[in-house]
Amino acid sequence: MIDVRNVSKSFINNDQLSPVLEDVTFSVKEGEIVTLLGQSGCGKSTLLHIIGGFLQPDDGVITLEGKQVKRPTKRCMMLFQQQNLLPWRTVLKNVLLGLEKEDMPESEKREKALEAIRFVGLEEHIDRYPHQLSGGMQQRAAIARAFAAEPKIILMDEPFAALDTFNRYRLQDELIKMQAKKKTTIVLVTHDIDEAVYLSDRVLIMQSSPGKIYKEIHIQLSKPRDRASDDYNYYRKKIFETFAISGQRYEMEYSI
Repeated sequence: MIDVRNVSKSFINNDQLSPVLEDVTFSVKEGEIVTLLGQSGCGKSTLLHIIGGFLQPDDGVITLEGKQVKRPTKRCMMLFQQQNLLPWRTVLKNVLLGLEKEDMPESEKREKALEAIRFVGLEEHIDRYPHQLSGGMQQRAAIARAFAAEPKIILMDEPFAALDTFNRYRLQDELIKMQAKKKTTIVLVTHDIDEAVYLSDRVLIMQSSPGKIYKEIHIQLSKPRDRASDDYNYYRKKIFETFAISGQRYEMEYSI
């Protein structure tokens, strides 16, 4: 579904060329959730923007379903940490946004939007505006908008980072349910080890300066996952220790 080959990217910083990504190569199968995990500044968000076609690599090639990515496409949708809901539109009309140009009856568009809204538990709030919703509810509306459009791929840039633990866990559960139903391919960027273990089929650990893939870890646990199980905490510890072995200092609250 996604193929990243030998991607490198640099930016100009204080009149000097600063490498952000170097020779990054990996692939993502259809229906997988693959997480790019690393500390701030390792280039994971830059890599996500390149996959989405919002940035072009200096070297290397990105292909989606065998076609080279040169610009954003409807096959691939980006979901940011900021919800980017239109403040003058209700929940329903925000979710309908991604369907407006689709060639289908209006009744079908509405039903697709309502199905996604029901899935995230906002059916009683379809006529509310973003300012009338909590942060967690706004993010649920953004997730519903992404899935209602039924893209082949969703790219998620730390979409739960600003939420409290309760809402983060709830949205993670809803994401897994929707992804399993729609068979959507997801690439997730996070710096949260727990989130990576809970959601991912594979975790790609990134190293900094410049950013590159240091190690790939397959999470061989069925979903939904039990955060308190020994198997779950085995993977948390394994990832945490991988950062220590790589020489990276990972600051987080960690307990087994």
